[in-house]
Amino acid sequence: MVLLLDVGNTNIKIGVVIEDKIVRTWRIATDHNKTADEYGMVFLELLSSVGYHFDQVEGIIISSVAPALNYTIEHMCSYYTKRKPIMVNSSINTGIKIKYLVPEELGADRIVNAVAAYTIYGGPCITVDFGSATTFGMIDDKGNFLGGAIAPGIKSSAESLTKTAAKLPRIELLRPRSIIGKTTVENMQAGVIYGFSGLVEGIIREMITESGFRDVKVIATGGMSQLLTSGSAKYFNVIDRSLSLKGLKVLYDLNKGERS
Repeated sequence: MVLLLDVGNTNIKIGVVIEDKIVRTWRIATDHNKTADEYGMVFLELLSSVGYHFDQVEGIIISSVAPALNYTIEHMCSYYTKRKPIMVNSSINTGIKIKYLVPEELGADRIVNAVAAYTIYGGPCITVDFGSATTFGMIDDKGNFLGGAIAPGIKSSAESLTKTAAKLPRIELLRPRSIIGKTTVENMQAGVIYGFSGLVEGIIREMITESGFRDVKVIATGGMSQLLTSGSAKYFNVIDRSLSLKGLKVLYDLNKGERS
């Protein structure tokens, strides 16, 4: 059994690989106050609920954009499974070429998305990850990660609106019936959802134009991907919410020999 851990700012996505297939996934809240033992008990309960145990773990790979939590998660893995995890960064074997001016600056989340997108769907392609931040990455037909863009996340954008305008309420992020809202909540939902969709569509369009590539596949992923792609089907070829876990599995297979 191999554990795949994608540690984000909001959630930790967990995947279990058995006989080369991702057979189970979970999503838990990222909590910087939890200790290694507390995380260990959470993982133990999740694995036990489907008949697995720490003793069965043969390897672990971790992608993290929460550096303050890295020691806790690594310590939990080492202590409870007796396995030292592989940490995703630009120095491991990724199977792609990172054309960043400073490759070390590229986030692990963007690496796993690029690896999965190119391996599974081929290039040229664009990944759009709707998470705490909205990240865009372009990979060419030769497996070169060319760069991309980072925009605010839709949740943080909505929170910013309520914090800076005292009379505006918190809203549920739902696509309104019409872009011409009839209530304050509908007005806010229209502004946030349609406005953010316009931002995403504009960046995708400009990236394709600037790259000069034809037949670019656009892959959406992340917790808010289905909400934000429902009205923009023409811009997206695939919605794959498990893209990061699939990328982690590819990276584990590429690097497990070196670890052993």
